[in-house]
Amino acid sequence: MLSLLLHGRRPPPHYSGRSSTPPVVHRGAGPPTLDARTTTAALVVDVDTALLRSGDLFPYFMLVALEAGGFLRGLLLLLLCPLIRLLMPRGAAVRAMAAVSFCGLRAGRFRAGRAVLPKWLMEDVAAEAFEAVRAAGIRAVCVTALPRVMVDGFLREYLGVETVVAREMKVVWGFYTGLMEELPEGGGEMVMKAVVAAPAPAAEEESDKAVVGFSGSMEFLNHPLARCCKEIFIVSSDEKSRWRALARDKYPKPIVFHDGRLAFRPTATDTAAMFAWLPLGVALGAARLAVALTVPYRYSTPILAATGMSWRLKGSRPALPGGGRGQLFVCNHRTLIDPVYVSVALDRQVRAVSYSLSRLSELISPIGRTVRLTRDRDSDGAVMARLLDRGNLVVVCPEGTTCREPYLLRFSPLFAELSDDVVPVGIAVETSMFYATTAGGLKCFDPLYYMVNPRMCYTVQFLDKVDTSAVRSRATPSTDMANLVQRKMGEALGYGCTMLTRKDKYLMLAGNDGIVRSTSDKSASAAPPGAATAADTGRKNKST
Repeated sequence: MLSLLLHGRRPPPHYSGRSSTPPVVHRGAGPPTLDARTTTAALVVDVDTALLRSGDLFPYFMLVALEAGGFLRGLLLLLLCPLIRLLMPRGAAVRAMAAVSFCGLRAGRFRAGRAVLPKWLMEDVAAEAFEAVRAAGIRAVCVTALPRVMVDGFLREYLGVETVVAREMKVVWGFYTGLMEELPEGGGEMVMKAVVAAPAPAAEEESDKAVVGFSGSMEFLNHPLARCCKEIFIVSSDEKSRWRALARDKYPKPIVFHDGRLAFRPTATDTAAMFAWLPLGVALGAARLAVALTVPYRYSTPILAATGMSWRLKGSRPALPGGGRGQLFVCNHRTLIDPVYVSVALDRQVRAVSYSLSRLSELISPIGRTVRLTRDRDSDGAVMARLLDRGNLVVVCPEGTTCREPYLLRFSPLFAELSDDVVPVGIAVETSMFYATTAGGLKCFDPLYYMVNPRMCYTVQFLDKVDTSAVRSRATPSTDMANLVQRKMGEALGYGCTMLTRKDKYLMLAGNDGIVRSTSDKSASAAPPGAATAADTGRKNKST
């Protein structure tokens, strides 16, 4: 394991690893300040109590239990929470939560560490602590009580940390046992020797370097790496309570994709509220679905709004064609029911086209049968052109897949070749408990998860028509027109524009190409060795 941490670095011969004198402990201090000339050999950061504002590890184990293990496993962890918190010391509590969350999970299919947890970990990062980590650069060493499989991807890919000291989960016959391996004896000194060997400014004297520790708990003094520190800064609870969350525009790497059903950080209190809500939520969801399928829009809208299922129109409705050829509406893709709310906002029936839709989703759709596309450009173009020629109002989502975060994926340019003008439609969705999308789960349940939310709101915004006749006359490339529409929509919604695609999303979150076969609701086979990782897709995240 240590060979993966050291990255092939050789320690300088004068560095012994362990400090010859006890470290100087600064209690109640803020984050250490690293000057420009960098007289610090390494900064050892306690992720759990210093980098993360909350210091509470329970929500992250609950995310693993619920997203990777299911509701029953999550309920078991919740029931054990009082016992774990009240009767166990911190180290034993972490081991107990790891045992409940991981025991019996298949190691090869575990993706929560890269697909689910990074969003919630990043939102818990303190701006003040992050500045100290960023100043340390490659000399930052992150230590954590969380299993490596939960945090390694986040720290390396999203924060740029090169050295992570964490324990591994034991695996037997391809399944997690729930037990955590201990750090090897002397591992702390070996790690620090390698980190101190990182290139330093030529004017800097190696002998003057010192290792500095940064934590929010005195328990850090018992960590093996604490013995390597010359100084340790312990931030006080009062000081930490004033820290700010890291702003989204300060993220080292934007989080465009993430998976999982939970739309809230599952603290013990909020998780208990979720389980208390579920029986009522299922009954209310069934009632909402019945109203949506049987009652006309003008009557169902106020009824559903009274139950917490609301929508709003931002701006005004566009003028609709009185006859002849139909109108093409181009919208960003937030959930599978985007076309339903476009239809509600227009108060007209629309025809939605989609690359993949489960049988259950199609069965409960209130706008009629969805037209399936085949990913064959000529065939799909002919299908949509026929719908427009028949006078239909056609809704298409050129991103090809959903995106939860405030970003727009690359727009497929096919829509720009089908009509002389298009109406861009900006869609925003707010849910309070569950996301209505998934990359690695069962897509057929997406609408049902949306229905059981206590509160949710769709916002529909019709933008000015965009003249696309230049594409049909071959005066403008269709890709340029697609980028123009994407940019206009991004400006209206306040979303960032990217060149990421459906394939990037599914390779990162689910390990497959994201294509759903007509006979199954599951995604296609796993990606081959060497497929794109989160770091690969991040390099594509650029403005169009």
